[in-house]
Amino acid sequence: MPDSNKNQVLNNIKKKLKDKKAEYEAITSSDSSVNLDDIDNQIITEVLDPERYGRVQFQGSFVNPTQYFGSSSQQYIPSESQPQAKVQRLKYQIAQMQTSTVEQIAQLKAKAASTEVEVQRKYEELQLQLRAEVATKEVEATAKEAEQSRKYDALQLQFQNMMMFQQSQNLPSYMFVFLL
Repeated sequence: MPDSNKNQVLNNIKKKLKDKKAEYEAITSSDSSVNLDDIDNQIITEVLDPERYGRVQFQGSFVNPTQYFGSSSQQYIPSESQPQAKVQRLKYQIAQMQTSTVEQIAQLKAKAASTEVEVQRKYEELQLQLRAEVATKEVEATAKEAEQSRKYDALQLQFQNMMMFQQSQNLPSYMFVFLL
């Protein structure tokens, strides 16, 4: 390529670079989401035609874009597609929130089921304890009733023996009262 053609191509590229830089500076002044650190690389990438075989123009045949520009995790999104990207981000956030909510509901259901099982177990334990206490009280009451019945029978027998003794002695019945 003759030198005049090279100069013309270089001047054309310089003009395009200046125009793109002015365009991006106007965008960055109104849009804070643009990564200012990566704008120069983005401008060069847009002005120069896409490389063939992964090489950078004017840098030799062994220099690839990653070596020349470095890798960048932030990419500039042209302003007309920013709303779409924001919608996609919001959809992703909603999906994450829905997943999180479903997981929380599942955890709460599991906890409620666990609590219900524990409450049922404690209820049954208290029922058994109450039944055991009632049975103990019934046994004690029966034993006390048997003891009172035995004492009553002993007193009754003693009374009958005294009555028989009185009759055998022919003592008047009013005397018996004083003996007690």
